[in-house]
Amino acid sequence: MVDTQTKAYKQLKEKQPAAEDGPHCFTDTDGIITATTNDIPGYRVVKVLGAVYGMTVRSRNWAASMGMVIKSIAGGELQWFTNMLYNARNDAIGRVVSETQARGGNAVIALRFDASDLGGFAQVCAYGTAVVVEKIDGDTAVPAQLAANGQE
Repeated sequence: MVDTQTKAYKQLKEKQPAAEDGPHCFTDTDGIITATTNDIPGYRVVKVLGAVYGMTVRSRNWAASMGMVIKSIAGGELQWFTNMLYNARNDAIGRVVSETQARGGNAVIALRFDASDLGGFAQVCAYGTAVVVEKIDGDTAVPAQLAANGQE
């Protein structure tokens, strides 16, 4: 199962926009629907696969940190840190998706994020409930994640 998760995570990571392009909310979930709600309109949960989570801990580049200290005196956005946190959230989501795929799910509901500072390290955790859903309302539009992969 670990090999399946690692392979799926690496494939998702390759699709992620480059960090140099600026911050991006990584939404390519390889066909897995992700929702912060407890249900998905037009779909019903047919099987609950359990809690899934993805976590990453990032260290700050000491040279960049020194530059950010100087920048913080003048005020404004600390873009290097913003990019680091975007990338950390994207990695955490990628791990949630990989875990869901490994369990045979096609959706994650009740998705949440948690972030904290661990003595100079940034920790981001994404978690939710992996489920199998099926469409029950023919008038409901197919979520972009499923349409992109030819699923319905």
